[in-house]
Amino acid sequence: MEVKIIGGGLAGSEAAYQLAKRNQRVTLYEMRPNVWTPAHKTPLLSELVCSNSLKSKELTNAHGLLKEEMRIVGSLVMEAADCTSIPGGKALVVDREAFSRHITAVIEKHPLIEVVREEVERIPDGPCIIATGPLTSDKLAEEIGRMIGQNRLYFFDAISPIVEGDTIDMGYAFFASRYGKGDKDYLNCPLTEEEYDLFYNELIKAKKVEFKDFENTPYFEGCLPIEVMAERGRKTLLFGPLKPVGLIDGKTGKRPYAVVQLRKENSAGTMYNMVGFQTKLTYGEQDRVFRIIPALKNATFLRYGSIHRNTYIKSPELLNRNLSLLGNEHIFFAGQITGVEGYMESASIGFVAAISMLFFLRGKELPPLPEVTCMGALMKHILTPTEKYQPMNINFGLIEGYRKREKERVIGEAISNIKRWIDEVERGLYGTSIR
Repeated sequence: MEVKIIGGGLAGSEAAYQLAKRNQRVTLYEMRPNVWTPAHKTPLLSELVCSNSLKSKELTNAHGLLKEEMRIVGSLVMEAADCTSIPGGKALVVDREAFSRHITAVIEKHPLIEVVREEVERIPDGPCIIATGPLTSDKLAEEIGRMIGQNRLYFFDAISPIVEGDTIDMGYAFFASRYGKGDKDYLNCPLTEEEYDLFYNELIKAKKVEFKDFENTPYFEGCLPIEVMAERGRKTLLFGPLKPVGLIDGKTGKRPYAVVQLRKENSAGTMYNMVGFQTKLTYGEQDRVFRIIPALKNATFLRYGSIHRNTYIKSPELLNRNLSLLGNEHIFFAGQITGVEGYMESASIGFVAAISMLFFLRGKELPPLPEVTCMGALMKHILTPTEKYQPMNINFGLIEGYRKREKERVIGEAISNIKRWIDEVERGLYGTSIR
């Protein structure tokens, strides 16, 4: 019996690979290039539609610890990230296209995976993993909504602009990492107080894209549009994406009043992402307002920011502990649609969904993920009832028993427990480890 996976993003690709790696035949459905989303630009699997940063790579950061857990369990997404990384200071930053090409090549070449390029409008019969992510197509979203209730769907966020590297005025920019950490991997565009005031005032009154259907829909706090942050007060941006703390302009020897940080999108440095500048301003207003930043006065914008739908379900009300749907146990959910936020978080839930499916097909019970691990903490978030369920990035606060003064112990326990869990998984499936 084959497993059908809907969605060729990070979670779907990870799930397909893990199933096929364990001798399970898979059909992976991806609607691009026949049907496009508002944010995707290529037909590649696991395309990164927002930032090309996978966040911290340090074990003392929960994002870094999650990555290490993913390495231990044999994640395809983690393999691709390590193979295509580019300088990014303390963050694991990847060459966007190379990353997706790596995953696409592995998936398309695997003899047990068939990639079907078509839109899925109805949930198929038999074992199925829905991993359509934040940009689930309208028709499939309607199908899911009918099945679980429309009031358990929908959420919106935004993506940041990308500028052409050669068009940035380097006379008004300098390379540096905050507090001198890293290898000067960020290009910083300083603003004086006068320049900041002008930028802020124009940002506040700039015309936005208005969608009536989007009204009353909350933004994810970790991905607020820059103009929404600005509306909270004049100094909000100075403590957020434009904070100058830890940065010294080599040209003046002083800390700027405000700083817009740019991060490389590729290893060649021909494209830069405006860090924290996700937005729903109209394209014309973005072009006008963002050019107030001196370094970007004559910049070419390769991609403007835009708002897009982020579909997710209220998992605590809907899913069993193995990620299968209550009342429809052959249907599993994976990735951002379950209510995790972030690339590695999505991939990790794709991994768990694949393992869960294997145990389901064999009539066995999935060994529970230890809650002292990052992956276990994310599963606990997905499955724990709460009054207001919202997408969540990994953080130490989610990990069972975490106390800041014992971080080294928490890290050690997470690593040892994830090793023990994956060995238990493989013994449960095969009687031995395949790693």
